[in-house]
Amino acid sequence: MQETVIPAAGAPYSTFLYVLIPLLPFLGFLINGLLNRKLSGTVAGAISSLAVLGSFAISVFLFLNFQYQYTVTLFDWISVGSMQIPFSYQIDQLSLIMLLLVTGVGFLIHVYSIGYMHHDENVGKFFSFLNLFVFSMLVLVLGANFVILFIGWEGVGLCSYLLIGFWNKNTAYNNAAKKAFIINRVGDLGFLLGIFLIYLTFDSVQYAEVFQKASTMQIGAGVVTAITLLLFVGATGKSAQLPLYTWLPDAMAGPTPVSALIHAATMVTAGIYMILRANVLFTLAPDTLEVIAIIGAATALFAATIGLAQNDIKKVLAYSTVSQLGYMFLALGVMGYSTSLFHVLTHAFFKALMFLGAGSVIHAMSNEQDMRRMGGLRKSLPITFITFFIGCLAIAGIPPFSGFFSKDEILLHAFEHSKVLYAVGLFTAFLTAFYMFRLLFLTFFGEFRGTEEQKHHLHESPASMTLPLIVLAILAAVGGFMNAPFFLGEENAYLANYLAPLFTYSKQLNPAAFGVHADHATELMLIGLSVGAGVLGIILAYVQYVSRGVRPVEDGESRGFLENLIYHKYYIDELYNALFVRPIMWLSRGLFRYVENGIIDPIVNGFGRLTMGGGQLLRYVQTGSVETYLILMVVGIVLVMALNFGKF
Repeated sequence: MQETVIPAAGAPYSTFLYVLIPLLPFLGFLINGLLNRKLSGTVAGAISSLAVLGSFAISVFLFLNFQYQYTVTLFDWISVGSMQIPFSYQIDQLSLIMLLLVTGVGFLIHVYSIGYMHHDENVGKFFSFLNLFVFSMLVLVLGANFVILFIGWEGVGLCSYLLIGFWNKNTAYNNAAKKAFIINRVGDLGFLLGIFLIYLTFDSVQYAEVFQKASTMQIGAGVVTAITLLLFVGATGKSAQLPLYTWLPDAMAGPTPVSALIHAATMVTAGIYMILRANVLFTLAPDTLEVIAIIGAATALFAATIGLAQNDIKKVLAYSTVSQLGYMFLALGVMGYSTSLFHVLTHAFFKALMFLGAGSVIHAMSNEQDMRRMGGLRKSLPITFITFFIGCLAIAGIPPFSGFFSKDEILLHAFEHSKVLYAVGLFTAFLTAFYMFRLLFLTFFGEFRGTEEQKHHLHESPASMTLPLIVLAILAAVGGFMNAPFFLGEENAYLANYLAPLFTYSKQLNPAAFGVHADHATELMLIGLSVGAGVLGIILAYVQYVSRGVRPVEDGESRGFLENLIYHKYYIDELYNALFVRPIMWLSRGLFRYVENGIIDPIVNGFGRLTMGGGQLLRYVQTGSVETYLILMVVGIVLVMALNFGKF
């Protein structure tokens, strides 16, 4: 395989083939959007699913026939002076992997949604928004420059807003959608400033040109550090890292398939994708990488502790997602680039599986999401239970499930970089196993704690929902073998070898920090500690919630200080409300009352009254009487003559 080759002649296949990848979901968006009142839910779901399946088929074809990196220029887009920004796609190892992830997992979630949303009156609009999201995500990962990346970036942000607030008759859901939109705009401002600085520094936004010029710079250059910090601000918002993470748990207000697609498998990984794409810039900025590693580790631990005390099944999974994203950023910060993408893939498998499994439970429980009202569901929902159990084993890092492989690699990289970061990651792995199996035991074990009506209606989900669960469970079980542990030999690390050409410049710039250098004995020891932490978490959760039968505290009952602090999510939302929301609201009301109403409105209204008054006076001149006009004409002539006579 050639490395970083971009032929001047362009792509080896017809340009229309590349256009079809995002075009098919966009056509699905248009059809369902325009005909949503005329199409049944099944037909709308079939159209959307087939559109994504078509994109997946083309992506598979390109993946199987891939030989070298190339760009596809669709048309000349922005041309202003020396600024030339074509609308072009880049086909390489990273974009192909992301194409398979977005379209493959996206297709399964679309199929699942046919069964989950079939009773909704706006199901056509729902599938229309889902297709628009897939279109935006495909543009994001295909773009050959930062501007096209930003278009897709903003597109997925818009779709997130539309889908979180899909049930817009509920005010709380609308507030959650607005919160997600506003917090993401904070991060997007940093991202946009980073793009401006990239153009000012490199006189281009094309990936190939920027990275080639950057590879000649010195490590630690101030301008590159500034660029990467700004880009990381954008990633912090989109990928829900401290301090911009609070939108993602509230985003669970959207339908469960939305949580699976946008907030587990694709959109929240956009920040990781962007850093992977710009790995050359980040390799040149070791200070930024250190910041990324610290924030990633802190986010992983912080969110994991919050997950210990949540009772909403989707909220537990939401904080788990924030925590696992922290793991991915930890890997990026210690230059485990391919390892981070590896965890993106395995996390997409098991977290999409668990979100869809949670949706199956909610569907069976007549929209109940509180785990305190569940219990004993494994008998009534056997497929959901088995697949969910596989997902829990994967996220807990139990071999041979997929999460074991990717999490082990992250901890190995962290161990070589910093023992403190490794300790945080290992403790987080223990917490992850504990709270995920807490969720499993409270939901599927023990006695049923819901109402008799809910118990009477318990049933397994239809095939359209269980089949995607089974497929995702298989992927969660065996997906880790795409990148075997290093002690088995680098030749077995298929994903790392496949992605290696993407990191050629980074490896040349900093070969000492790139890759893994631990011996086999150390790696085996770390594997033992990681698996031991996961097993310990599972055992403690079993003893607590199965053997001892402990149940979470009901609302209104007293909690200990620490439990209460964790249950209320460290009061971060309340802190943000006090520091930002209330002052802004106070300032807005003050400006409205004293500036808008007291200054601006009187000035504007004064001009209006002056104009009206002048018009009223001029009306007396227009009497309609010829005699009056003659008299005024004579008076005018006399005045003119008198004025002119006075000059003499």
